[in-house]
Amino acid sequence: MTPIIKLRGILALVGITLNTLLMIGPLYLFALLRLALPFHPVQVALARVLVVIAETWMAVNNAIISLTSGVRWRVEGMEGLARREWYLVTSNHQSWADILVLQKVTNRRVPSLKFFLKQQLIWVPLLGLAWWALDFPFMKRYTRAQLEKHPELKGKDMETTRRACAKYAHFPVSVMNFFEGTRFTRAKHDEQDSPYLHLLKPKAGGAAFTLKAMGGQLHKLLDFTIVYPPNTTRSLLGFLGGAMDEVQVIVHQRPIPDWAADGDYENDPEFRARIQGWISEIWAEKDALIQSRLSA
Repeated sequence: MTPIIKLRGILALVGITLNTLLMIGPLYLFALLRLALPFHPVQVALARVLVVIAETWMAVNNAIISLTSGVRWRVEGMEGLARREWYLVTSNHQSWADILVLQKVTNRRVPSLKFFLKQQLIWVPLLGLAWWALDFPFMKRYTRAQLEKHPELKGKDMETTRRACAKYAHFPVSVMNFFEGTRFTRAKHDEQDSPYLHLLKPKAGGAAFTLKAMGGQLHKLLDFTIVYPPNTTRSLLGFLGGAMDEVQVIVHQRPIPDWAADGDYENDPEFRARIQGWISEIWAEKDALIQSRLSA
């Protein structure tokens, strides 16, 4: 990266930080009101106010990114999306910039993205409480060893997440899950011996967990494919500073099979193979799409 790109990236980060500090006060205020007024109509109304604050935060971030990055956006497949629909959202994952890219193209086009987070992330300064206020589900997953030692914990993680998702019945959401589970690097790709050129192996368990926790409420998958220019940095600073002259985002709307929310991924081998096959087909198509765009 050149010094000017680094400088623009730093200025963008400063702007996003100031925007966060500005918006966090009103967010906390309405979150406290929601905590103090446990009446259903008030809860729903205040939840909508919190979403408006989050969407305003994203809109300001998008304006900052436009000023510093100069990225040309090529976005395909957003036609027909609705803010009154419930979606499961996934994407290939290459950089921390992916989250800003997804917020850029989805903000005020679909319901705000809700990320499933590890329970420990609630302690992240400022943001942890903001995520809690915005109803991001905090998951506590137990390992097989923990369940063997404490069998009474079996099913607790699903029940906790299901309770967190119950409030989504009252207003539409877009539940975000990176199927790869981590950012792509060549080292991770080689370590996995991934069958794909540009993707890591997808982890179907996360998708199955999300669909089951939502109790069959998700019927459409928004499958985002992000294509950055070849031979450019994938860093967040580079994205913000203008190292990428163009970003392509291709969206496929896919129906979620009815059976996908009903199975037991951990204990039913047949269901596990079925949902793995479904996601593997999507991933093969995505990999071919990325290759075609990079080769064009």
